[in-house]
Amino acid sequence: MKVLLVHPSGLMYTEVYLRLEPLGLERVAASLRNAGHEVQLLDLQVFKHRHYQSLLRTWRPDAVAFSLNYLANIPEVVDLARLTRRLLPDTLVFVGGHSASFTAREILAHADGAIDCVVKGEGEEIASRILAAWVDKEELSTLPGVITTAGEGPPPRMIESLDDTLPARDLVRKRHKYFIGVLDPCASVEFSRGCPWNCTFCSAWTFYGRSYRKASPGAVGEDLARVREPGVFIVDDVAFIHAEHGHAIADEIEKRNIRKQYYLETRCDVLLKNKEVFARWKKLGLSYMFLGVEAIDEEGLLRHRKRVSLGKSFEALEFARSLGITVAVNIIADPSWDEARFAVVREWMLSVPEIVHLTVNTPYPGTETWTTDARSLATRNYKLFDVQHAVLPTALPLEKFYEELVKTQQILFKKHMGWQALKSCASIAAGHLMRGQTNFVKTLWKFGGQYNVQKLLDDHREETRYPIALPARKAEKVDARSLYILKPELVGAAMATDRDRLGLANKG
Repeated sequence: MKVLLVHPSGLMYTEVYLRLEPLGLERVAASLRNAGHEVQLLDLQVFKHRHYQSLLRTWRPDAVAFSLNYLANIPEVVDLARLTRRLLPDTLVFVGGHSASFTAREILAHADGAIDCVVKGEGEEIASRILAAWVDKEELSTLPGVITTAGEGPPPRMIESLDDTLPARDLVRKRHKYFIGVLDPCASVEFSRGCPWNCTFCSAWTFYGRSYRKASPGAVGEDLARVREPGVFIVDDVAFIHAEHGHAIADEIEKRNIRKQYYLETRCDVLLKNKEVFARWKKLGLSYMFLGVEAIDEEGLLRHRKRVSLGKSFEALEFARSLGITVAVNIIADPSWDEARFAVVREWMLSVPEIVHLTVNTPYPGTETWTTDARSLATRNYKLFDVQHAVLPTALPLEKFYEELVKTQQILFKKHMGWQALKSCASIAAGHLMRGQTNFVKTLWKFGGQYNVQKLLDDHREETRYPIALPARKAEKVDARSLYILKPELVGAAMATDRDRLGLANKG
């Protein structure tokens, strides 16, 4: 079959901070090619809707699959599915991805027949089975993790191994468009999958059933050896949870003499526990790190269930500085904040050298906070669920909240973007421009166009064509297992052992 895989358009922050290759779709594409299908991949972060329509008319795919990892992209994907059904009425249309897994029935209802099925869980193995069932005219809803308007199959299953399929990066055109910060261009690589912690605001752990799996060092080395870009973003939710895994991959990189610059995400407690691993990776090219600090007060850390004290968070920042790694951190701005709270955060941001991002506390399907807070939503527009907008009622008038939010975010711009950044990164910027890479330089002046009070308010006035469905009732007590997409009993004893090693068993 001719299969077209589609990644939706970028969101607000992709205009300023990063644009990452569609790694998940690349892995699904490789799996489908291995099964004998002809595959094309279109990334609408880079291309336009007109390019999608052109492909439908000229190539006429037998199947179209959309990746839906972010709630804010649901209206776009539904509209594109409806367009596909009008132009190619006999084409199989299906959707998968992180957010799609938590909103499958809602997506089918919005699409009103334009989407044949939604896939919950991982896509690498089930995609080819869906195509085979479609050809044989079998009922799709009998497949694991597949939902149609007619029914739902057995629970989704985890793929057997992260080693089996390497990403089909050759299918992605204009690879020079992918970057994160000064890593321009930048590829993405996966070392591990899942997270054994259970922060209240996050759905990574509920998607994977608090499991944690690792790719083998050999497979990681083989994948890295195929990457042409000088920059690499390690997409793991928490990098180097197990020190021995980080060292084994480092051994493989040294053996293959791979030289890259790396950017990763990890937790403060993991950084402090595995200092030797991160110090070794600094020598291998680890230059940038994202730490989810989330709060600068103990009450906030407790509310988010970070399991890290404020003192340990600050100790982790000190250690990262000692390595000479550029660190970005995230602070979650709560809709309950007043002017005084924003002022405290601004004062702290000015006192530290780190790049401090602010996101807005946002309940969304798959998180514990969705079950407890969603009934109080101030909007049901999917497009606002991007952690940049306030979707819960704010203590301050909404316009005043956004004024305080933007004023606080502007510290990042003043310290790390615009002319200040260009002066401090002149040699890096010049090198990028000499190679024809303009992503990083262009972003230095895009901040004001995106983080703008009037723009944020205008977004709230946009028509809500597909309203997000609310939970039936507010949960007084959260049953975490009821949120899982990939069930623990289907994960295996090894996953429970990982939680035991980290001291996280039986802690909610």
